[in-house]
Parts: sequence; C-alpha cells; structure tokens
Amino acid sequence: MPKKDLRVALVCDWLTNVGGAEKVLLAIHQMYPQAPIYTSKYDKKGIDWFLDADVRTGWLQIFPSFLRRFLSPLRQHYFSHLDLSDYDLVISVTGAEAKAVKTHKEQGKTEQKTVDSEQTEHRSVHLCYCHVPTQYYWQLYDDYLKNPGFGVLNPLARIALKIFVKPMRKRDYESAQQPDYFITISDYAKEQIKKYYNREAKVIYPPVDVEKFSTDLSTSMKIKKGKSQAKKQLNYIITSRQVNWKRIDLCIKACLKANQKLTVVGDGPEHKKLLMMAGNSPLITFLPQMSQAELKKQLEKADAYLFPSLEPFGIAPIEAMAMGLPVIAYGKGGAVDYVKPGVNGFLFEHQTTDSLADAMKQFNIDDYSREKIQKTVLKFDKKVFVEKMWEEINEKVK
Repeated sequence: MPKKDLRVALVCDWLTNVGGAEKVLLAIHQMYPQAPIYTSKYDKKGIDWFLDADVRTGWLQIFPSFLRRFLSPLRQHYFSHLDLSDYDLVISVTGAEAKAVKTHKEQGKTEQKTVDSEQTEHRSVHLCYCHVPTQYYWQLYDDYLKNPGFGVLNPLARIALKIFVKPMRKRDYESAQQPDYFITISDYAKEQIKKYYNREAKVIYPPVDVEKFSTDLSTSMKIKKGKSQAKKQLNYIITSRQVNWKRIDLCIKACLKANQKLTVVGDGPEHKKLLMMAGNSPLITFLPQMSQAELKKQLEKADAYLFPSLEPFGIAPIEAMAMGLPVIAYGKGGAVDYVKPGVNGFLFEHQTTDSLADAMKQFNIDDYSREKIQKTVLKFDKKVFVEKMWEEINEKVK
C-alpha cells in the first residue's frame, strides 16, 4: 500500500511510441496517478496511454520525434539540469538519460560543516528502474557503429558516435551514480549495471498483462498434435519494432531456409529492407502494428514465437507464452530468465541464420503442453510487479 502524503514524480527518457519501457511506466503511473511525468519528448499520436496524466516536457519538445536518436547529448544536458529535489520520491524508468535528474539539494561547504546527525533535512529518494545501461554507449556500441539506423546519414552518425562516445560514457557513468537505488528487469541487466555502472540492482520483473493474454485453451485454441517440425510446416510469429538490433532479418532468412511460415507484426525503419529480404515468398507475411485484441488473434493462429535479439528482458515473448505458445529465443540476455528448454521453449546458441534454422529443425511442437507453458509465466503478471514495487518503495522511503 502507498504511504500517504508523499510528493512523487515519475521520469522517463521519452514518450513517443509504444514499447516495453512504456508498459513499465504505465504500471507505475497507475500506482501514482497524480504524480507528474517528466520526459524529454511527448507525442500523443505515437502513444495515447497517458492522456490522463500530467506529462511535463521542456525545451526538447520543439524537436521532431524522428530526431530522437540525434539528441542524446542534449537529453543528457536536459535531465542533468532537471531539479526534482522538492519531491519525496522520484522514480525514473530509463534505459538512457533520465537517470541523470537531480534529486538531492546541494549544500554549500559551510552549511555542510554545520549539519549534524540530529538535524532533519529533506532528502528525496530516487529509485531508478533501469532496463539496461545505455546501449549505444556500452554493450551494443559495436552494433550501433555498424548500423546506427540513420539510413543515408549513417556515415555521419558513425563519425559523431566515435567522437563523442568517450565523454558521453563518462557523463552516463556519472549520471548512474545519481539514483539512490537501482531496480532492473533481469539477471542479465543486473550484471550489465554492475559491469558498466558499478551499481548493485534488485531484480523486479517488468509487468506483463498475463491475465489479458491468457487464453482458455479448451475453447479458443486447439492443442495441435502430430505437427512436429519433421512432419509439418509450422507457423511462426514475431512482433517487434523493426530496427536492426531486433534481428528480424534472422527470422526471415531462417524461415526461408527451413521452409517455414512466418508472420512479422510491426513497423519501423527496417521495414523496407525486410520486405526486400522476404521477396515475394508466400512463406513470409507482414502485418502492421495492431491492437491487443487483434494481436491475440494472430498469436492464436501461430505455433511458436521467435525472439532472436539480445534483450535485457522481452515482454512480447511472455505475452506469447501466456497464450500457450512456446518461444524459440537467442540463448543470451534476459530470455534465459524465462525460456526453459523443453518446458516452454527452445534456446539457440548463435545469432546466425544457420543457428536459428537448426533450432527450427530440432524443435518439436509435440514436446510442449500449452497449459504448462501458461503456468510458467504467472510470476510475470502485472499484479506481481505492483506488489513487489510497493514492497520496495515502502522499504526505501522512510
């Protein structure tokens, strides 16, 4: 239960589209519906989940959403000068610069000397729910350097990244020393936070609408028997923003190689490239981003979900498992926290077409029970997240 009369502020990097980070923020917003949300950029057309919220932006709001990737140094400056020290509790939800906000009032040298242990001074508590250290500075720097995702401006982006990465890493590390406590989304993310920020973090899995995606298998989904990989062409599905590090290209190439069907749901800067990769093959179907109800219908038609990217967690695979779908995932990152081989999925070893195609050949759908798969993800339900967050807040805010 919430403590009474707390002045609470929420902070996030940006609010321009729908994704896993936004789902975390939404759950915390519902815990503190009156708390203002501070962010660098807000686009109501891109995400309409926070129309009832007090969303506060600053001077970065003047920039178009498509320039977001260029603005990392400006976001660092903006958040590091955002003073939220008048609040009792600040919760930042971030994988980039929002953790830099000021939450402690600075004292002069003379004042510091006169403060004794008996004096009660207001001090904010800053809980940082950090998905992962800023990826374009740290663990995925080499991937971003290969393909920054700016199209024809990639050569310019590479030069800028090489020039600014060292000072920006320094500032990012300093920003990571600002929060009082770190919470994160998986054991993998916890290791990364320790490695790059030298900070300890507590794992609280992000909220998933397990209940909403959970399906009565006896009425709406037929349990498919006798459809092993060796005997039948399966229907795979992936739902994702179409950006290069999500590795949707591996799914397309592997399905073409293994003669398997694939439904790709979503959109993004890689869309045209992926269309060209699929060619006119009847095996590959592209569908736009859709509502939760429409997505459930697509998941009901599928046999298994593909998750080929290196992610700190991954909410979409959990949603798929809540509907009883086994998940074939890359065997590193957050996926190892929830994909249990032979129980609810299959892990492939290398981020290559051959490795994923081989996994498809070995994968046998008859080995899996959809009811058992559903039970493995109950601990990721939104209710569990909220309960654990209340426990953490009540422990840290005295």
